Amino acid sequence: MQKKTRQVLLAPYTQELPGAIYFRSAPMPADGFYPPHHHPWGEFVSAVSGVVEVQYAGGHYVVPPQYGIWLPPHTEHLAQNRREAWHSSVYISVAECAALPTQVTALTVSPLLRAMLEHLHRQPPGIPPSEAETRFLKVLVDLLAHAERAGSYLPSSDDPLVQKVLNMLESDPGDSRSVAELAAHVHTSERTLVRRCQRDLGMTLAEWRQRLRVVKAMSLLAQGRTVESIALELGYASSSAFITMFRRLTQETPDEYRKRTVGLAR
Repeated sequence: MQKKTRQVLLAPYTQELPGAIYFRSAPMPADGFYPPHHHPWGEFVSAVSGVVEVQYAGGHYVVPPQYGIWLPPHTEHLAQNRREAWHSSVYISVAECAALPTQVTALTVSPLLRAMLEHLHRQPPGIPPSEAETRFLKVLVDLLAHAERAGSYLPSSDDPLVQKVLNMLESDPGDSRSVAELAAHVHTSERTLVRRCQRDLGMTLAEWRQRLRVVKAMSLLAQGRTVESIALELGYASSSAFITMFRRLTQETPDEYRKRTVGLAR
């Protein structure tokens, strides 16, 4: 089997920003990869379309469009994606970071924050930003400072049993075995697996599996796959059951997500 080649991408700014707060969006090809790097300003990374993965010394975050990752100044990190995606970054100088978290944090993207990010994506600020653009960016930073904190969208585990189950599900998101059957496969009890998942993931295995399926569905929707075929591949008996789950986790239907992100990923 031929090994996939990652396309190495370079961070655009390493020493100086065009402004105290600056926005940038860019496409990421399939298997795109920003190598480990850091910079003397904070960065809020979000996905315009598709899914981006951010890694740093303390963990690994999967970033679907309804969440973003705040990286404080001087945080070494890398970013990658498996399918084509389009990401955005809000770069924030140290002087503007006072109200933002001092630790790497996942932030929930509210409808207002999403609308502002989409506006910036369509109409990027100048270099340097104008006075009006700077005021707009300052409001965005205020929203980030008050955004709801969230855990990793798809957390992992240091527990060998739990991680083995997560790896199985990642390799086959349509795997519909019950928790008891998955526990038996890794030679433990259902009760033990349930307890360890709640301890390490902060959620039930069922919720984690649904989040995984949403992330996989986003990539398949971007490829132009039909909702029916995606539902079948992800283990749903009907497209309606899949749509209900997708809407509960993202606040939009698969078709609404596709229409919104296809228009942005240009």
